[in-house]
Amino acid sequence: MQHNIFTTMRSLKIMDGCKGTQVFAINPSGTTPTNGGVGDKVGHSRVNSVRSRSNWSFQAPNPTGNNALVESLLPYELPSSDLLEPQIEPCLKTVDFVETLADVYRRIENCPQFEKSKMYVEQCAIFRGMSDPKLFRRSLRSARQHAVDVHTKVVLAAWLRYERREDELVGSSSMTCCGRNVECPKASLVAGYDPESVYDSCCCSRSGGDVDGETADADEECSTSKEEEADMSFYIGEDEIMCVRYKIASLSTPFRTMLYGGFTETRRQKINFSQNGVSPEAMRAVEVFSRTGKLDSFEVRIVLDLLSFSNRFCCDELKSACDAHLASLVCELEDAMVLVDYGLEETAYLLVAACLQVFLRELPNSVHNPNMMRLFCSSEARQRLAMAGHSSFVLYYFLSQIAMEEDMKSNTTVMLLERLGECATEGWEKQLAFHQLGVVMLERQEYKDAQCWFEAAIEAGHVYSMVGVARAKFKRGHKYVAYKQMNSLISENTPVGWMYQERSLYSNGKEKMMDLNTATQLDPTLSYPYKYRAVSLLEENQIGSAITEINKIISFKVSPDCLELRAWFSIAIEDFEGALRDVRALLTLDPNYMMFHGKLHGDHLVELLQPLVQQWSQADCWMQLYDRWSSVDDIGSLAVVHHMLANDPGKSLLRFRQSLLLLRLNCQKSAMHSLRLARNHSTSEHERLVYEGWILYDTGHREEALAKAEESISIQRSFEAFFLKAYALADSNLDSESSTYVIQLLEEALRCPSDGLRKGQALNNLGSVYVDSEKLDLAADCYTNALNIKHTRAHQGLARVYHLKNQRKAAYDEMTKLIEKARNNASAYEKRSEYCDRDMAKNDLSMATQLDPLRTYPYRYRAAVLMDDHKEAEAIEELSKAIAFKPDLQLLHLRAAFHESMSDFVSTVRDCEAALCLDPNHADTHELYGKARERLNEQQR
Repeated sequence: MQHNIFTTMRSLKIMDGCKGTQVFAINPSGTTPTNGGVGDKVGHSRVNSVRSRSNWSFQAPNPTGNNALVESLLPYELPSSDLLEPQIEPCLKTVDFVETLADVYRRIENCPQFEKSKMYVEQCAIFRGMSDPKLFRRSLRSARQHAVDVHTKVVLAAWLRYERREDELVGSSSMTCCGRNVECPKASLVAGYDPESVYDSCCCSRSGGDVDGETADADEECSTSKEEEADMSFYIGEDEIMCVRYKIASLSTPFRTMLYGGFTETRRQKINFSQNGVSPEAMRAVEVFSRTGKLDSFEVRIVLDLLSFSNRFCCDELKSACDAHLASLVCELEDAMVLVDYGLEETAYLLVAACLQVFLRELPNSVHNPNMMRLFCSSEARQRLAMAGHSSFVLYYFLSQIAMEEDMKSNTTVMLLERLGECATEGWEKQLAFHQLGVVMLERQEYKDAQCWFEAAIEAGHVYSMVGVARAKFKRGHKYVAYKQMNSLISENTPVGWMYQERSLYSNGKEKMMDLNTATQLDPTLSYPYKYRAVSLLEENQIGSAITEINKIISFKVSPDCLELRAWFSIAIEDFEGALRDVRALLTLDPNYMMFHGKLHGDHLVELLQPLVQQWSQADCWMQLYDRWSSVDDIGSLAVVHHMLANDPGKSLLRFRQSLLLLRLNCQKSAMHSLRLARNHSTSEHERLVYEGWILYDTGHREEALAKAEESISIQRSFEAFFLKAYALADSNLDSESSTYVIQLLEEALRCPSDGLRKGQALNNLGSVYVDSEKLDLAADCYTNALNIKHTRAHQGLARVYHLKNQRKAAYDEMTKLIEKARNNASAYEKRSEYCDRDMAKNDLSMATQLDPLRTYPYRYRAAVLMDDHKEAEAIEELSKAIAFKPDLQLLHLRAAFHESMSDFVSTVRDCEAALCLDPNHADTHELYGKARERLNEQQR
């Protein structure tokens, strides 16, 4: 009889006071992994990972034999299903997401050009809740492209820089220019609408002019012409300042009135100016400016005096000159800290913009600087910024998002979100600000305030905030009220997965499980249902089944909280190697992850588990990495690399390998972090250039990545430099000449020293180019050579060659080999379906969907088969099922085409608009959209 691990230890009360009351696990939606050829750097598409935290209650097992060790590893008891909760997502979320996408696309297309930037910011907010960070970055670039005023340009350029996290690059200054106007700090300080030049090279490298010459000219003019033209003077104390009357009068209306308006001063040649709070030095500078229009020869303190003088006497031209001159002097944080208060006091727009730019480009570090945050957090601070023209929704949107990422519970986060709400004018802005305030208050356990903010968001039109109201009421002891509210939401709307997930919190037994299962059917990317079912199985002492359940989501969407849960299950059955693997993998995703209710750092758990497993030397680790990489065990490979980095943390090559694995797991944020660490730890210039090239490529800067690769090759020929260049060049439609060049580059890469892991990838990519060039025998040789060094994914390429040679059975067999060898094999089932009959293909695609519901090809195939069988409604339903949780371009385009074939042009137009919102340059969708609109207009005449 299996020992029940719950029977004995309930009486121990170990660390009972440390039990948490809830777990919040953000649920990011992954994107479909895809295998490709030369355009496939690591074999999968990418998606950012989202940080999660766990607050589970644990019960220690019976301390017999090795259980004594288990007890030491589970000091806070095993997880309890009653304490699991999904986090309420802090982003805009709609019931009909396709209609939301279509609506924002229509409004962007139809709005005036000067309003487009604001529309793209709204699109950013919508894309923030999606799994692909590229969509958000693209909208952010479009918002910057169409920005008109300096303030918006400064904020959006800084935000773009933050998204690339250049602050993590050693040696990089916050004011370093990327070389393009879109992020150039100098270009951001130039007002005006010029969307066509935003991606052009900027002028940072050009000389600012001969300042010494200008200064000399100003001094010469000051000394030679002042006394010749002077016809009046100002006295300040004992000092006399000779002036030209009409020059001074031209400075402002008050001076013109005083000197030519019939006042006493009009008839005087000497005017006493002692009582006006102006220093003699400042008045001399005013006189020089009145004749020369220049400020270059003056010290900063004099220009600041002139700025104050210009405000006092309404000298607009002088103020603009002082503002621009002071703004040009702000180059670093110290300058900004000194000058910003002057700028705010004197409402100097450009000066404040220049200081603001430095602060924003210092993020996220500046969030923790109280001297900087005082400029933004209070209502009074926001009003000061508003007086200077620098308070906006987009500013506080940027600041509040970073504050939430850094510390959701902090007072700084709350104050920034409150300011965001004060800036909100549009409906979507209020929805976002109030909803996020509700999320933060819920996290701070201030449930009454949370409910109020969620209700305000609902009033502004955000239906998803009803989840927050229900949760807040539940936390305040009103479980039945929360249940009724969610029940009402489900009955009044088209059901969505998150509705059933939330209602399950407020029900019990079979009804709860039914809601969880429905939630998974409607949206298989939600992690909470898997976690709850897994822990419930654990409580029934079915640990094997619990691991199987949590494996279902880990197989296609890796997150720290799910890995942590599987690690605890492994510890409970004394599978310490499995536990250590998962802990190492989750620490790769989040190096600061805290376990056991946030009481134990993951690194310490590694130390506890390490003595319980077989010890590996660094050579053993390389062998283990080779085996796991070959078997497509990406989580196991991550764990091995983490182990190796513990022994050699400065190894840039390992960091780079780590980034490739994270990309295969769709964890783009973590992958980019590892890539930046690889760059920081590089020991040579040519190696650093390669990593910088990959960073540029992965953030959408293909040309700059190519330049880095070429520069690296010019210093030293290396595998990675040639591979990067070939990869970046192949990221386009290759003609015959280009394909030949890419082949040459890959062959050069293979001649350079490297290990089998990377050479296998190069051979695989080379085979793909040969296939596209119809050189099938050469392609087969490449794939065979790759397989000889255990590059398992080459089975897929070889299968493609056999298929093109009409050897369908051989192609099927190759894919079967890949399925048998690969731990992650959803894509293999999908590809094998192409080499068998319809019934077998359906089975393979069903398995692919079961293993990875985010893969879109199976839905498209099944829908196409249904259309061929004239089952139009079922075909639409098959696509809609996937679109509900993964609004994908190809899915939307295909559904639009189906609607068009059924003469449902309203639905065709809607789906086309949603697809074009995701990719405004998709030619086939544009063509279909145009036809459908024409037909719709004909129907409406």
